[in-house]
Amino acid sequence: MPCIQSLLSEAKDRLATSSDSAVLDAEVLMCNVLGKPRSYLRAWPEKTLNASDLDAYWQLVELRKQGQPIAYITGKKEFWSRDFVVTPDVLIPRPDTEILIEIALTLIPEYQPVNIIDLGTGSGIIAITLAAERPLANIIAIDQSDAALTCAQNNAIKHQINNVRFINSNWFGNIPISRFDLIISNPPYIAEDDIHLQQGDLRFEPQSALHAKDQGLSDIKIIISEARSYLKTDGYLLIEHGYNQEQQMQKLFADANYQQITTYQDYANQPRVTLGRWHG
Repeated sequence: MPCIQSLLSEAKDRLATSSDSAVLDAEVLMCNVLGKPRSYLRAWPEKTLNASDLDAYWQLVELRKQGQPIAYITGKKEFWSRDFVVTPDVLIPRPDTEILIEIALTLIPEYQPVNIIDLGTGSGIIAITLAAERPLANIIAIDQSDAALTCAQNNAIKHQINNVRFINSNWFGNIPISRFDLIISNPPYIAEDDIHLQQGDLRFEPQSALHAKDQGLSDIKIIISEARSYLKTDGYLLIEHGYNQEQQMQKLFADANYQQITTYQDYANQPRVTLGRWHG
């Protein structure tokens, strides 16, 4: 039977034309089959796979060759140093969304209760991460997809989180009027005609969670407008958006009478998150 080293080399060659990260992909898929960390591949390159593991590995490689995202193949993705369950019903967590967490944690007191709502929670990465980092926070996570909420609830169970409540709602539609210290969202913000929707992993992700009408701004406009009825005085609204939407975001927040409007850059130094404070 072929050894791990030779299998990885062959898998890299098979994936070379369909992936920009063929080496990493080959290793991640191997680790998934073996149930081992990547360090195992370095330590035991001469180890061989049994027949069933070998068949499973080439099946996964073929899925990746067809373009299937690694996260959907393995069913998991790391975010904020935690592994989250990921299904094709939810967006794949991305590093840039960690910017939302970084900013939110500066706004949430560590030792006092606060009320937070996460709009469009998907896999629950935002709500669950904030709940883990701020155990005294009371968090509501909403999504209009039952399948997404099931994924998010499974992640809450996986990480033993009990201070998040999950509700099916189209934005604020099913949320009784209440007041939150922080409203946070990573909503759909890609324009419907954006060519990137037909490229890479985006081809396989739930389209309703990716793009929106009005050049990607229709859902954002709803959130900015309606959030005012749900924010406490001096509460914050924090939204992730496209790198090319900074000016529109600043104007939308200003036109809705938010104060202290600030746009933050992502790890590639692109405008990615805008914050506004509601004075009532």
